[in-house]
Amino acid sequence: MFAQLEADRQDAWKNTLAHQLRRRFDEQPHGDLERWLGALNALPAITAVTAHLDRATVTLDAAQVSEADQARVEPALRGLMPWRKGPFNFFGTHIDTEWRSDWKWDRVAPHLAELHGRRILDVGCGSGYHCWRMFAEGARQVIGIDPGLLFLFQFLAVKRYLGAVPVDLLPVRMEDLPPNLRYFDTTFSMGVLYHRRSPLDHLLELKDTLRPGGELVLETLVVDGPEGHSLMPADRYAQMRNVWFLPSCATLLRWLDRCGYRHARVVDVSTTTTAEQRSTDWMRFQSLRDFLDPQDPSRTVEGYPGPKRATIIAEKP
Repeated sequence: MFAQLEADRQDAWKNTLAHQLRRRFDEQPHGDLERWLGALNALPAITAVTAHLDRATVTLDAAQVSEADQARVEPALRGLMPWRKGPFNFFGTHIDTEWRSDWKWDRVAPHLAELHGRRILDVGCGSGYHCWRMFAEGARQVIGIDPGLLFLFQFLAVKRYLGAVPVDLLPVRMEDLPPNLRYFDTTFSMGVLYHRRSPLDHLLELKDTLRPGGELVLETLVVDGPEGHSLMPADRYAQMRNVWFLPSCATLLRWLDRCGYRHARVVDVSTTTTAEQRSTDWMRFQSLRDFLDPQDPSRTVEGYPGPKRATIIAEKP
C-alpha cells in the first residue's frame, strides 16, 4: 500500500501513516496484542487458496487441506472472538458473525455506481467484510479504516491467504486522515455517523476524502419525522453509549446539501431485526434482542424508536 501511495504522489500521507502505525503498535500497545498475534500465527499455512469474495459468505477454499491443518483452523479463529461483521468460511469452518453484513451489502449494492477500477475508502469497516465484497466488484484499490485492533487481526486472517491483493485495513480514526485528501473515487461510511458528536463535521471530512465527482455511500440510523427533526438520546440508545444524533431522512438530506454535496438521494430504509443482528456461537455477548423492549420490540429498552437504517448516496461536485 505504501508503494501505491508513493506512485500516486501521496508521500505526505504515507509518512504520516507510518508514524501513526509505529505509535499505535510500539508506543501504545494493546494488552491483547500478543494473544491476537498468537491466534493469527496459529492459522496453518495452506497454499493454493481459492477465494470466493463475491458470495454472501466470504469463503476461502483449497484443493487440499490436511486433517491436521483443518483441526488448527477453528481454534485459531476462536482466538480472535468476538466476530461481529461477516459471515466468513475458512476451509469449511463457518463463522456465524453477530451481524449478517451480507444483508446490508445486498441492500446497498444495487444502487452503487460501477465499482470496477475505482479507488475505495471504507470508513468504520470493522473486520473488512465489505472491503472484500467491494474488491470482488472489481475495485482497483480498497482501504478500510477502523481503530479497533481486533478487527485488524480478523482482516489479516483472511488476507494472509490471499497474498498481495490491493485491499488493506488501517487501524486509524477518521480524524487521522490528512485534510483535503481528495484521493478516493468512492467513500463508504456505514454505521458511523450516529457515533459522531458533530455529524456535519463527519460529512465534511468524508467529502475531503473524495476526488471531484466522487461518490459518497452513507448508511446510518434514522428516525421518522419531518425535515429538521432529529433524535438526540438523553444517554444511551439501544444500550450504546456513544450515539448522538438520529436524524429523519429529510433532515439528513438537508445536512448533505448544506455540506456541499449534490444529487443526494435515499435509496433504502430498513428496520434492523434480530435476524440481522444477534448473538451467535462466535459472538456470545448481548446483542439486539437484549436491547429492545421485551413488551414492545418496536422500541429500545430506553423507550426510543427501534433501530431503522437509511442508505443515502450523494456526489461531490
